[in-house]
Amino acid sequence: MKTLIQKIHIEEQHSFACRKYRTPNFETSWHKHEEYELILITEGHGTALIGDYVGEYKTGDIYFIAGNLPHSFRKRHHKITGDAIAAHFKKDVFGETFFLAPEIKNIFTLLNKNDAIQLLNKLKKEVTALLIEMENAKGFNRINLLLQSLQKMSTSSSFARVTEDFSSPDNNINPAIDKIIDYSFKHYLEPVTLQQVAQIADMSIPTFCRFFKKNIKKTYFNFLQDLRISHACKLLTTTDKTVMDCCYESGYNSWAHFTKQFKQIKKITPSMYRKEFVEKGK
Repeated sequence: MKTLIQKIHIEEQHSFACRKYRTPNFETSWHKHEEYELILITEGHGTALIGDYVGEYKTGDIYFIAGNLPHSFRKRHHKITGDAIAAHFKKDVFGETFFLAPEIKNIFTLLNKNDAIQLLNKLKKEVTALLIEMENAKGFNRINLLLQSLQKMSTSSSFARVTEDFSSPDNNINPAIDKIIDYSFKHYLEPVTLQQVAQIADMSIPTFCRFFKKNIKKTYFNFLQDLRISHACKLLTTTDKTVMDCCYESGYNSWAHFTKQFKQIKKITPSMYRKEFVEKGK
């Protein structure tokens, strides 16, 4: 069975890759690669799926993703342009013992966590500038920019951990996962049954439930819930729709159910979420 393990192309004159990806090359299926990934969204918005994390991404967001951590960035609408700058490098990019040097032990610690983080505030601005410069840098300056980025991330607490200690069940990714995710993105605002998604995966319902939880580390309905709440957050922060309208336009037919699930995921009510977003923008 074909696996979804992406091969990162590294040019002969470079020790790691750093380039711009634009629609259609920006769009990726559910995949993984052994390289660590530092990715800056330079245009577009949609949903980031990283390990067991589901959340909105937008222009200016920057993530650092551990090697072999499955992920996908999906646009909400096919007419939106997706654009990003991404650096990809292997753990031994500068040799097997380089990061064991005591002067950079913080970087060694960073690279030994099977996590993904989203950079925030000052760290976000500093690493963004370094990554933009890195894209066209050459020679020693290119290596220096990567090391500066790693040093800043490894010594800062200005980030949100989006997934922690996530591991795939094996070295391969079953392509059925991508079919399920693709179907879910097309239908998450509609009623979806386990029978429907099990048929997509060509499995019985019990087998599908075990398969999905083994690969995504959550139940299918929890995954669907994450997609719907993520959509509600987008409506709350980018439109003037009432909170009630945001509820019903996010696939819910019960206000009580919506607010309960929203608070479970975001730890605050939908109204407070919108209020905090507005206050941060002032």
